Amino acid sequence: MQYERVLEHLRALHGPGFGGPSSLREPHVTRDGTRTVVTADVLHKLAGAPRTALFTAEDGRFRQVSAPGASARAGRFSPDGRTLAFLSDRANKGVYQLHLWAQDRLGEAQAAPAVPGTVEYLYWSPDGRRILLGVAGLGAELSGGQGSGTNRGGIDDAPPWFPRVDAGVADEAWRSLWLYTPATGVLERLSPEGLNCWEAGWCGPGRVAAITSEAPWEDAWYGAVLSLIDLDGAVHEVLDSEVQLGLPTGSPNGSWVAVAEAVCSDRWLVAGDLLLIDGVSGAVRRIDTRGTDVTRLEWIDDERLGYLGQRRLHSVAGIVRIDDGSVREVLVTANACGGSTFHTDGAFTDDGRVCTIQESYRLPQQLVLSGSDGERVLASTAHPGTDYLRSVAGTAEAVTWNAPDGTEIDGILCRPAGEGPFPLVVNIHGGPIWQFRDMWSMKYPWVPLLVSRGYAVLNPNPRGSSGRGQTFANLVVGDMGGDDTRDYLSGIDALVERGVVDGTRVGLIGASYGGYMSSWLVTQDTRFAAAVPISPVTDWYSQGFTSNIAAWGNRFLDADPAQPGSRVHTRSPVLHAGKARTPCLNIAGALDNCTPPTQAQEFHHALRAHGVPSTLVIYPQEGHGVRAYPAQIDFMARMLDWFERYMPGEHALGTHRNKERTSV
Repeated sequence: MQYERVLEHLRALHGPGFGGPSSLREPHVTRDGTRTVVTADVLHKLAGAPRTALFTAEDGRFRQVSAPGASARAGRFSPDGRTLAFLSDRANKGVYQLHLWAQDRLGEAQAAPAVPGTVEYLYWSPDGRRILLGVAGLGAELSGGQGSGTNRGGIDDAPPWFPRVDAGVADEAWRSLWLYTPATGVLERLSPEGLNCWEAGWCGPGRVAAITSEAPWEDAWYGAVLSLIDLDGAVHEVLDSEVQLGLPTGSPNGSWVAVAEAVCSDRWLVAGDLLLIDGVSGAVRRIDTRGTDVTRLEWIDDERLGYLGQRRLHSVAGIVRIDDGSVREVLVTANACGGSTFHTDGAFTDDGRVCTIQESYRLPQQLVLSGSDGERVLASTAHPGTDYLRSVAGTAEAVTWNAPDGTEIDGILCRPAGEGPFPLVVNIHGGPIWQFRDMWSMKYPWVPLLVSRGYAVLNPNPRGSSGRGQTFANLVVGDMGGDDTRDYLSGIDALVERGVVDGTRVGLIGASYGGYMSSWLVTQDTRFAAAVPISPVTDWYSQGFTSNIAAWGNRFLDADPAQPGSRVHTRSPVLHAGKARTPCLNIAGALDNCTPPTQAQEFHHALRAHGVPSTLVIYPQEGHGVRAYPAQIDFMARMLDWFERYMPGEHALGTHRNKERTSV
């Protein structure tokens, strides 16, 4: 019954949009602002993972510009705006290679020579002569935000009996940099063997700024450094940090290098301070971005650096003057501006306008060009399916409360129509260094589904969340499961006191760090009626010896697994399972290397050993989270059934009462 209910809900949402763009991301714009391109998901049915395609905005509508059939993404215009470079897997599904489409030439996009691996990103050189390619071998690890697992392309043709062998670092595990010259058709490797390049950008036309490490495994990223790589392959280390570095990019003349410095819990989820490094002396300047955690950097010219980021619940875009470090903000909005990514994103024009994908809980994604003369909506993803979701998803509002130590905590409360009090599901974000923004569906499809069934959903940003500066982010480091626990509990208390929430019907759901906290909270407080931990950590000791990001956990706990009584042991939910009373639906993906499925399995067995209702669900083809159909339908049906069984909302109560009347 729940499966059919969820399927009907998803068909009503997605069916009218089948074949059109959804989940927009990776916006780009020509320097003069006349042409745009975005990556979008394209669903034709609720099966498998969606294909991706490139769309441009013309006459107020989205028009697909990449060929049908294969997936395409990461469109970027050349500096003169005449050529669009993008990535496509048309030759080998899941393996992306560079393609070029020139505005003045008719016909299909032309494929560049193939690199040995899959291209993750591309950047034109400032002079437009070369294209930088970030290439991952077909065996490189994926971050949690990418779904975990490894980047293996194609179909595994090994016999069923063939063992899985881990004998150290394989050649295909590395990430490298390559250069393609369109005028000559020459493709050449830039980065030397033995150097892993996590991300990179141009620094003038003659060298590249990159985040590098001497090992390719995921844990090595947390200690990676900023390096400059000359076109002859010579490498010069420029900057290291006690935390993490990301978003490297140099000025068009190569005089300056910009980079973000931040405490991070996941690769690709960088939100922090903006640093400028003198390309000659190496002197470092820290730019005051007025409390904005920077998540995207782009040079407009040698004197101006554009940035985007998050300041509490606001998306911000600004421009830094390099000569004096002054900042002019060109966009501040309560709408989320990143598209279907983890952080705020966008692209700048020569005259300082910024192109973003804007959305909110009740605003379907739209492509917007913002400047001093206001905002212009270029195209929207709205259709009858998004109208349906707006009709059932309720409303969203920003809320704040004070933790026991006086720290003010932000959140977004989604609620049905009516006065309440409502049953509450606390939706806990991953990371912990991430944040909820006012996004369509709050980025998680279960949020509007729960609201449609009569639940309020609180989406909190506890200490450790992005958008509050590095001091706030660092409050969770060394203390996961400490004061952040009280941030959640005090938020629930505040909503109960305000009459919004029924304190006898409170549940938990969350993935990754959210899965950990969903498991941890039920061992610290018995008020919870139901919980759904997804991709959790439940035993920090075994996590440290089975995960590909073990050093992350030890660092964020400030603990040594070999030391008895450390936080590895005292903050592990599985060792506190005897105090739990909450029924738990434990969800995991069999291919998850970040939080292996054994973590959910351990907690499941520990709960059952203490007589607590528990169900374990492991999806065989999923990694870090449940992403593809029909597994996502199955998960959402099980999730909804779990909450309606143990803490029914008004819709579920009404259904139950109707059944009772029928039976009488």
